[in-house]
Amino acid sequence: MQALKAKLPQSMLCAARFSRCRTVLVSPVRTPSTRTLFSETGVWDKDYRSETRRRVERWWHPRVMAQWQKDALEENINKKKFYVLSMFPYPSGRLHMGHVRVYTISDAIGHFQRMRGHQVLNPMGWDAFGLPAENAAIERNLDPEEWTKSNIQSMRGQLDDLGLCFNWDREVTTCLPEYYKWTQYLFVKLFEAGLAYQKEAVVNWDPVDQTVLADEQVDESGRSWRSGALVEQKLLTQWFIKTTNYAKPLLDALEDLPEWYGVKAMQANWIGECTGCYFDYRLKVNGKETGETLSAYGSSPEAVFGAAYVAILPSHRLLHGSSSVRLALLKGFQPGTDCLTEVTAHNLFTGREVPLLISRKDAFDGYLDTVIGLPDCSEEDLSVAKALNLCWTTVLETRENGTQTLINSDQFSGLTREQAFDSITQKAREQKVGGYLTSSKLRDWLISRQRYWGTPIPVVHCGSCGAVAVPEEELPVTLPKVPSLTGKGASPLEAAHDWVNCKCPKCKGPARRETDTMDTFVDSAWYYFRYTDPHNPDRPFSRHLADHWLPVDVYIGGKEHAVMHLYYARFLSHFCRDQGLVAHREPFRKLLVQGLIKGQTFKLADGGQYLRREEVDFTGKEPVALSGAPVEVTWEKMSKSKHNGLDPQEVVQQYGVDTVRLYILYAAPPEQDILWNVKTDALPGVLRWQSRLWQLVTKLRGARELGDIPNPSLLKKKELAEAKKIWENKNYAIQEVTAYFTEDFLFNAAISRLMGLTNTLSSAPVRVLQHSVEFEEALAALVLMTAPMAPHLTSELWAGLCRIKNPLSPVLLRGGEVLQQSWPIVDPQYLEVPDFVEVSVLINNNPCGKVAVPLQVSKDLSRVQQLVLESPVGQKHLSERSIQRAILSPRTALINFLVEE
Repeated sequence: MQALKAKLPQSMLCAARFSRCRTVLVSPVRTPSTRTLFSETGVWDKDYRSETRRRVERWWHPRVMAQWQKDALEENINKKKFYVLSMFPYPSGRLHMGHVRVYTISDAIGHFQRMRGHQVLNPMGWDAFGLPAENAAIERNLDPEEWTKSNIQSMRGQLDDLGLCFNWDREVTTCLPEYYKWTQYLFVKLFEAGLAYQKEAVVNWDPVDQTVLADEQVDESGRSWRSGALVEQKLLTQWFIKTTNYAKPLLDALEDLPEWYGVKAMQANWIGECTGCYFDYRLKVNGKETGETLSAYGSSPEAVFGAAYVAILPSHRLLHGSSSVRLALLKGFQPGTDCLTEVTAHNLFTGREVPLLISRKDAFDGYLDTVIGLPDCSEEDLSVAKALNLCWTTVLETRENGTQTLINSDQFSGLTREQAFDSITQKAREQKVGGYLTSSKLRDWLISRQRYWGTPIPVVHCGSCGAVAVPEEELPVTLPKVPSLTGKGASPLEAAHDWVNCKCPKCKGPARRETDTMDTFVDSAWYYFRYTDPHNPDRPFSRHLADHWLPVDVYIGGKEHAVMHLYYARFLSHFCRDQGLVAHREPFRKLLVQGLIKGQTFKLADGGQYLRREEVDFTGKEPVALSGAPVEVTWEKMSKSKHNGLDPQEVVQQYGVDTVRLYILYAAPPEQDILWNVKTDALPGVLRWQSRLWQLVTKLRGARELGDIPNPSLLKKKELAEAKKIWENKNYAIQEVTAYFTEDFLFNAAISRLMGLTNTLSSAPVRVLQHSVEFEEALAALVLMTAPMAPHLTSELWAGLCRIKNPLSPVLLRGGEVLQQSWPIVDPQYLEVPDFVEVSVLINNNPCGKVAVPLQVSKDLSRVQQLVLESPVGQKHLSERSIQRAILSPRTALINFLVEE
């Protein structure tokens, strides 16, 4: 065996060691055969076969990843930065095809931007706290920490096996104390700013997962977003973050962001119109202060001096909890009527006192539970005030010109209604008694979770001092080990008596730790910051590093996170800006929303039971169950329960990493769903294209083996014209593909354009191959532009190109691997000359000729249509016909006129 090892090339020994270290997705090392790999032996295999592909990926897989890590460590911070971020996964232990899609996209963008000379940050980490790990640990009688760490190790190996080049030196894991120390630090900052608070509230309770849910985590049918259980209403004391204080800035900031595939509209709809605000009131009973504060929403803040009452709903916490005013409120309460109570509310802004009444309504605007009655602004409020014989002050006066001004409003009297709106809300904010513009539909963020596996809330409860934040020097408050997890009853942390019982940081007296943990959305609301400085032991991140990298240039993830995660992340970024931690308010510049990968499902028409493919009979006209029962065939999100999932490892083993990457990028634009069906044109198409790329390099190498030294002066007129066509197509492809990678991320269109360039090169005569620099440079550009999407294949193609005989182009003399090359740029002459593109003209899908149009307007439908109609082709075929519609292809130079027959 030692003698055999001595004869093997060092590269083969490296590959063998790599395959032993990891369960790789490519085929294991095989016995050497007659087929060879150029990079190993210097002998070019003329055909690209499945065995060639396996050898190529086995050889280049570790080299591509090692080069990325080496380049990442040697990056020059003076380069222009590019931060590409894909949403980090929950460590379930197994990747699914959705993971493969999102990380393939980020990987391709990362390689592309590095080839363009950018310093690229493409980090990865783990959203590692949460219910799934805790529930899995309960089912298996395991420690959730051990379960989670084991899954992380497994999934990291799977990501590596896919050849995904992340900056692993920046890995973060939210369940590690070195990460959640800083989640707790940010919570303390929110607490100190008055934005984290605890109150008794009617909350959404998941009876299956035994925890509270935020409003955003309950679907339209009243079910839990995770367990699917019908949510119950409970009155509990919970922790909230006052995101409503940032509603207006978050809404306004959307205008400055580029379009986000409809997500901006979803964010705006979630926030709502920010035309009102809350004011704080102190509650009194029979004229005596109770110590309780109530926030009430005023839809017209400028009229707050004219308030007649504050109204609460019958479901309000004050009526059902442990409030000191509960008995006073219930005295004389009659459901279905507007009831005055013995409680009054003293407005901390105006200094005026109004009665507190219980409304006959079940809801205010469907969302609010406490409102200010403003008779000057609402007929309904006026009716309630009159019915109860209440007194109020008129504060709005209409002048002859129709302008409304304030009266009886202290220092704000005389202002127009619009001026008063701004002045009153600003003053209330300055006095910290309300005034933050928000909508009537938005709620503060409920972050308490009554479970174990989450970030402990860094607060202690003291009988003398109340709720006290844990000092920064005592962070992190680490999770204690608990005897067992059951998922039922009180928080498991209650059982950790030595941990719960502590001393108050202020008075040093006896106190108890908070036993609720934070919702995992708090962990993921700031992870993009930590990636910029992941090993900092003294701060969550250094400002100069965060300011260098942020905002994220492209953020990639699923549309299901369009409301919750993105809203929370934007909020925390705005807060960090106000705390002086970063320069930017908005954390993400561009958002790339990727669709689902769906699998074909078969379920019984009666009963809806999902069937495995082998349980379906396909021999007839329509598929039926083996029992003969009718079957419904649909496309749905892949899952084990629907028997329509795919194991990425098996798929890659069958087709190869590059083929799967190209299929995912080619099958549909990123925001659209992919219906996984290998029998469609997409997968055979990318398989054929890879072979054709290989054949192009084979043809060039073969042409240069003919013996003649290449000499462009030997080309005849027709061959020179062919070379010019190649040059034009190369530049056009560079222009188009670069735009697709930088502007709208239409990778499918980029691949189509590269396939078009492949067609042009494939039809070139042998003498053009042999003697033209244009063919060389176009083929080099083709390989380079394909490299971010298919790094293994193109690494081998580049090696074959760079060692052809007598190269004409200096591009092939640069040295280095394909991903270390510069991204191709358009030749200056191409931009100077008003080049033309031949656009194919179709009428009702039937070709009828071609028209040359200037390259600069070739994507402008109206200009192309006009030029075609003015051309001889248009005059001949369209002048007498009624055009219903014209369609300009985004992928090829083609326009299709739909006309009446």
